[in-house]
Amino acid sequence: ADVGIIGFPNAGKSTLISKISNARPKIADYPFTTLVPNLGVVRLEEGTSFVAADIPGIIEGAHEGKGLGHQFLKHIERTRLLIHLIDFSDPDQDSILSRYHKLQAELKNFSSELFQKPQILVATKADDPQSKKNFQDLSASMLELNPVVFLISSLTGEGIQDLLWKIKEGLSSEGPSEEEQIIMQFRRRET
Repeated sequence: ADVGIIGFPNAGKSTLISKISNARPKIADYPFTTLVPNLGVVRLEEGTSFVAADIPGIIEGAHEGKGLGHQFLKHIERTRLLIHLIDFSDPDQDSILSRYHKLQAELKNFSSELFQKPQILVATKADDPQSKKNFQDLSASMLELNPVVFLISSLTGEGIQDLLWKIKEGLSSEGPSEEEQIIMQFRRRET
């Protein structure tokens, strides 16, 4: 996949991939619904697409193999860009920031290369008034952590188109996708 959608359980990863692509993952209101990565093709405009992977929820200790952590982190390693989803509907703002730091620590402890992959930070569940309040209160802190931050709602579609165009822009700056590289190699052989 070009893009890895990461986050703790129930951050909204499966709901997002179901809204932006052809993927139809199992979605439920309990943790660990997703047990294997789901792939989906995201089409933006004629000839513009990328593959996104909904990675099962990462938990603390994943870098040590907890919760199939190594398996999931290896999937993330193969992507070019990470979309880090954080559930912003939690009334405890410290918990929101803590989840961000915990997931970043898991990435760093697994591999410094993985930790350094470009990331887009996404606050989810914008349809919840608590999420909007938290986003306003924490936006300065979030921008210090990552200069690319979006607030989205997969339920209403708020913010999703802007996020998709930012993903496209991020992938363009990372060079051609695997699919594009294969096509270029095939065309070179034909000439």
